[in-house]
Amino acid sequence: QVQLVESGGGLVQAGGSLRLSCAASGRTFSRLAMAWFRQAPGKEREFVATIIWSGGSTYYADSVKGRFTISRDNAKNTVYLQMNSLKPEDTAVYYCAARPDYSDNFYYTQTAYRYWGQGTQVTVSS
Repeated sequence: QVQLVESGGGLVQAGGSLRLSCAASGRTFSRLAMAWFRQAPGKEREFVATIIWSGGSTYYADSVKGRFTISRDNAKNTVYLQMNSLKPEDTAVYYCAARPDYSDNFYYTQTAYRYWGQGTQVTVSS
């Protein structure tokens, strides 16, 4: 089992920045592929970014590419999402997700991830 706890959400003006954190426990973190998803009101949950077990490769949704950066610190069992140049359309609940994986493959569907956090609200005002 893996427990995931997100933090760092909040209210920010358009153009501002936030950094989300997701602390993991319960399993060897360095053998997990990690990802961020988000769900806006009235919309389906969508993929945002993913990072492989080593942190050596990342993959982003087109909507956030160039503005968001996913990273991880395996010594701290934590994955981060640095969000810059935020837009009102980035408003959503952001979820951290994990899957046991020791490969260099990317996974960007919800069904690929076994473990989920409770989410943290990000609100971007115009």
